Amino acid sequence: MSTPAPLLVPGLAALAPRYRAILCDVWGVLHNGVAAFPAACAALQRFRRETGAPVVLITNAPRPSPPILEQLARLGVPDDAFDAVVTSGDVTRAEILAHREAPILHIGPERDRTLFADLDVTLADETAARQVVCTGLLDDERETPEDYRPLLERLVARDLPFLCANPDIVVERGSTLIWCAGALARLYEDLGGRVTIQGKPHPPIYKAAMERLAELTGAPVAREAVLAIGDGLPTDIRGAVANELDVLFITGGIHGADFGPADAPDETLIRRRLAEDGLAATAALPKLVW
Repeated sequence: MSTPAPLLVPGLAALAPRYRAILCDVWGVLHNGVAAFPAACAALQRFRRETGAPVVLITNAPRPSPPILEQLARLGVPDDAFDAVVTSGDVTRAEILAHREAPILHIGPERDRTLFADLDVTLADETAARQVVCTGLLDDERETPEDYRPLLERLVARDLPFLCANPDIVVERGSTLIWCAGALARLYEDLGGRVTIQGKPHPPIYKAAMERLAELTGAPVAREAVLAIGDGLPTDIRGAVANELDVLFITGGIHGADFGPADAPDETLIRRRLAEDGLAATAALPKLVW
């Protein structure tokens, strides 16, 4: 019986020659919500420079890409580390437009209202709403999904459809785990509600990202020539596997505590967790480096 090839690699350089494009997660790979990771940004810069291949950032951010570009600049992600950004907000807007006639209850902070910018929709209160669009918790530093249980129970009782603009359950903001819209979507579904999700790991955001790659290269890019990079097992890794993309698993993100020392994860633990979740990865790195 042959020994499997090592899963942990020294850096992106070990994989780069095999691929014509990268789809890279943002939060947890390029920044932690407070500041950019310089080595990760440098790795993407070097990939672009040495291969001439494009990098599309693919993020579950619940806002359209223009505000995300501004956020990346504020956090210190250089604009030559990527070619384009596709967000969960981008693909969610299309779903909102498909049901524009129904007044919307928006659950989420004021900063996410850019999701509805220039859309011909009506935002309403709980009583008048006929659908729900969730971008997150109103106060994600203090609230938990359980704080929303009474509201969600009332909405489920009215059979209101629930559109989730950010499938992430949690993200790290600095060293703190923050609840995201995906946690509310999960609770809504547990209560018997109808949930629609456009972002990772679901197909719409990958379709949009592959179309963006085709625009950048002038022709469709074969899936086997695209490397996905991410740190979230239920979103980045599951999405890559479901969409037939090779994936580089960044183990030091939200699951970092599961694999031993952050800078020296245990490959056996990584393989075990992937198997338990019914997933696979082409390679793994503690942090994205060249």
